[in-house]
Amino acid sequence: MKLRAIVHEAEEGGFWAEVPAIPGCATQGDTLEELLDNLREAIEGCLSIEVAPTKPDSRQRILEIAN
Repeated sequence: MKLRAIVHEAEEGGFWAEVPAIPGCATQGDTLEELLDNLREAIEGCLSIEVAPTKPDSRQRILEIAN
């Protein structure tokens, strides 16, 4: 799996990154190497969280689309 991360320079020094494909998945590091290590760990953690399935009301439908 390939994911894109947006890397930002932090105002206080170091870097922080976010993964747009995984809402809420972000991390930081003092160096780019540390950021990359932390980013791998953050992605693994975000993907390992079990999310309760969405239960639609009578006016909603859930569609699964494969590409």
